[in-house]
Parts: sequence; structure tokens; C-alpha cells
Amino acid sequence: MIDHYIYGSANRLSPEAPVPIVNVKNESSTLGGGGNVVQNLVALGAAVTVAGVTGGDAAGARLIEILKNEGVKTNVIIQDKSRHTTVKTRVLVGSHQLVRIDREIILPITKDIEDTLIDRLTGYVSHSDIIIFSDYNKGLFSPSFTQRLIAIANNHGKKVVIDPKGLNYEKYKGAFIIKPNRKELAEAAKTEKLISQSDLENAAKIIFEQTNAIYLIVTLSEEGMAIITSTEIKFLAVKATEVFDVTGAGDTVISAIAYFLATGFSVEEACELANHAAAIVIRHIGSATTTIEEIIRDMEGSTFAQ
Repeated sequence: MIDHYIYGSANRLSPEAPVPIVNVKNESSTLGGGGNVVQNLVALGAAVTVAGVTGGDAAGARLIEILKNEGVKTNVIIQDKSRHTTVKTRVLVGSHQLVRIDREIILPITKDIEDTLIDRLTGYVSHSDIIIFSDYNKGLFSPSFTQRLIAIANNHGKKVVIDPKGLNYEKYKGAFIIKPNRKELAEAAKTEKLISQSDLENAAKIIFEQTNAIYLIVTLSEEGMAIITSTEIKFLAVKATEVFDVTGAGDTVISAIAYFLATGFSVEEACELANHAAAIVIRHIGSATTTIEEIIRDMEGSTFAQ
């Protein structure tokens, strides 16, 4: 998806309705949704192929252009002329967001689009180190497509790491890691709130029964993250010393976990490194990325502080 920003000033109300008139000064477009995962992976040094669906429109062409400028392979992005490319337009006056306008179609992809994606993806899966599903609940990860792709990955011995969305976690059956935040886990497990360790363990048990996943990694905002298996739970404390904006932090976490797993680290080590990566990006306003060098410096600073 595309994140589209309109910047302007507003000094008077419209005579047509009690709404401000925005005098547009500037506009910009950046990668949104799973595109932030792509940018985080590129910043860490990964070679990335991105798969997905765009509409047959100018926004889709712009999305491909931005990805190519990032050095990302876009051969497995399918154009579906029956859909809009998802665009989220935010109108900002000063530092305040006045309104957000979404253009999107979130119906599940068609069988023809699914088959085309599967055909194109199979070869890329076999030559990749790890597979990430960045699910934003926009219709791509239908239960059928999700299960077919997990089966292909597993048949090739490739780990699947999922940033989930929605309530149907059964479609993620067979994944290696599923990474919800606390709210997403509570909703998927149909639990009112997750406060204590036992709350987390009980909710995780429900998801393990649905998915047979090996790990649940639950981000807990200011409390860090929990690494959960069917037999144990381990907590990693938050590394942040300053918090300015948590936008995109989940994308940074899933990217870092996948990247470090692909380079040979254990799940626990990858999560520790991802925790440092998240601590870096939330010191910035808006979605941000980090590098290996910055993570090393952050770890050295944490060690010194201890």
C-alpha cells in the first residue's frame, strides 16, 4: 500500500460546510503496510523479493517505482485491474492530522490471482532463506492462499514468519513464528485482556491449538516482548530509553527477527536483536528503519549502562 501525505495550512472555515479549508503546500508518497517491512529488511542488508497485489492504477505504478528504487525485486507483484491499490491519504495541518482518506478494496483475491501468485512464488520460495507474511487484512492472505504458500515453504524447508491480522489464525497453521501484539493476541484468542503471565499463556495455548506454530512472539509495548512455545515463556525487557513514536515498530521487529534468523541466529538471539532495533526506531517520529551498525552501538550502550 501507499502512504500519501498532504501538508498544508488552514486559516478559515469553508462557507459550504463547517470544515476547515486546507491550502496545500506539499505532498509526498511512501511505502505503507508491508512496504515498511521491505524497507527495514533492505536497511539491514537483506536481498528482498516482494510479492503481492496492486490495482491497475497510477498508485500501483508509483508503488512499483518506489520498490525498484529500493533495489527490491518486484517480479511477483500481480496487477489486478478490478481492485484499487490501497492508498491511505493523510491531510496534515502543522503537526495535526486533520483527516485520513482510504482508497482500498479488501475482498479476498480471486482464484485466478491466487493461482498466478503461487505459480510465480514457488521458485522464489525455494531460493529464499526465510519467508515473511506481512498481513494487513486487505484481502491478499485469504485462507486458501495462506495455507498453500505455507505448505510450499514447509515442503522446501523454509521457515515462515508471520505478522498476523484479523481473528482467523487457523489460516496460519504450520507457520514457524506468529508475531501478534498483546491486543491482537487477546482478540484472536477471544480473551478480554492479557495482563498476567498466566493470561498470556492461556491465550497462547488457544493459538497453538489452532496453528501448531512453533513460536508465538508477543510484543508488549513498554513491557518488551514475550517468546512463547508450547512448554515455556520467556520475557525480554524493553530496551528503549526514549519513546517518541511507536509507528512501524512492529514492522521493524518482524523484519529484524526474520533477518537474524536467516543469518543463523537462534530465535532468542534474533528477538534480543529485534528488541534493540525497535528501541532505535521508536526514538524517531514516523516509520523508521535501522542498520546493523546502529543495533551494535545500541547493544554496546546498553551493556555499558548496565
